Amino acid sequence: MQTVLWWIRRDLRLMDNQALATALARASHVLPVFILDPAILSSPRVGDKRVAFLLAGLRQLDADLRERGSRLVVRQGDPAQELAALVHETAAEAIFAEEDYTPYARRREARVAEALLLNLTGGLTVHPPEVVTKADGTPYTVFTPFSRAWKALPLPLATVVPPAPEWLPEPLEVASLPLPERPMLAATVPFPPGEAEAKRRLQAFLGGEDPAVYRYAEGRDRLDLAGTSLLSPYLRFGMLSARQAVLSAQMALEAAADIPAREGVQTWLNELIWREFFTSILAHFPEVSRQSFRPDLREIAWENDAETFSAWCQGKTGYPVVDAAMRQLVHTGWMHNRARMIVASFLVKDLLVDWRWGERYFMQHLVDGDPAANNGGWQWVAGTGTDAAPYFRVFNPVLQGRRYDPDGRFVRHWLPELTNVPDAYVHAPWEMPAEVQRQAQCLVGKDYPAPIVDHAWARERTLHAFSRARRECSRSSRRGA
Repeated sequence: MQTVLWWIRRDLRLMDNQALATALARASHVLPVFILDPAILSSPRVGDKRVAFLLAGLRQLDADLRERGSRLVVRQGDPAQELAALVHETAAEAIFAEEDYTPYARRREARVAEALLLNLTGGLTVHPPEVVTKADGTPYTVFTPFSRAWKALPLPLATVVPPAPEWLPEPLEVASLPLPERPMLAATVPFPPGEAEAKRRLQAFLGGEDPAVYRYAEGRDRLDLAGTSLLSPYLRFGMLSARQAVLSAQMALEAAADIPAREGVQTWLNELIWREFFTSILAHFPEVSRQSFRPDLREIAWENDAETFSAWCQGKTGYPVVDAAMRQLVHTGWMHNRARMIVASFLVKDLLVDWRWGERYFMQHLVDGDPAANNGGWQWVAGTGTDAAPYFRVFNPVLQGRRYDPDGRFVRHWLPELTNVPDAYVHAPWEMPAEVQRQAQCLVGKDYPAPIVDHAWARERTLHAFSRARRECSRSSRRGA
């Protein structure tokens, strides 16, 4: 082929980019293209922080391309129409892209493939969803057997990973729009965009003489420690490939000197497999983006109180670990995974608010907001998903705070009004005697909210609502039979 288009979506990298490598092997000229899709950019599920991170990542990708003699061509509009126009302008013979698995992505790809020669490659996951299946070809809906099947497949070898090209064909003279000016928000500075930063973080976490990943198993749940990789935004936009992450984990595992170190790597690798599991669930069961996977929990009598939901969003529930995590989310666009479980449990199980409300709010704020992982995580906590925590598991926010933020450092960082509260009360300020409140300059109900709900009472309310939904579903099934 003379000319082809490399259609970039969630693969903002040059190394281990299967779509780019395949295009370069097939054609003399490869034109890198990104389409600013109004259907995505104007979606109520899209947040400013994630868009800012994406645009900054595209600028960095363009700089990387220009260093190699190429450039990024940007268009805006309906992808099928814009790609058709580019094919006409360039006489391109085909389009190469990394396959995506969200319902919208699949509809978009189908529309493009109707009129144009679209070649989809792997890359979003290590093993595509259609590969990790049962013997009869049906998908797994429980993580543990999925994980066993995933690990039984051949793991990637470094020799099959396409390196970043040293040089790219000179770009054709076609029009390109400037990327919108949406500077990185100050809140998202903890995540400098780009492939180089992703590589640096990967090396810092998994490389060196004493990799942080060796302590991951014991420190990953601590809110007050820097125990996680902070790579999720880079995996979300493909500034780092899943295959690169797994290869690096394999190398760290081989170099591990003892059992705790190996457990650290295996635990982190399991998190990567969870990411692939949730991608597989969304690919095989796209309806989970709209409803609970479990039919018996689709008709829960949610309270959906707007006032308590607003308090949750603003970090004003009166439960410090919940409020600190929500303020971290709004300020930085990121939240610790343990904190995500705690705040999700509180919204669904303490406030009896539909998990979809929380899922959407997360997507509006998370820099790493991924449709599959976010949906899977929320349904896991709610107990409505495929491989879910039992619906009767309700996290106690006070106990969770004391266990994973024992000295209250995380809470005090995000809730300065609790700075002087003694450790004994920092996760339950309402238990402070009046004199202690005055000494700590933190009057509950004035300087910091009183709890908006009683946890013990809320737990019983939720168990009743979930049990009732299951009973009614069972009765309906019997009547239908």
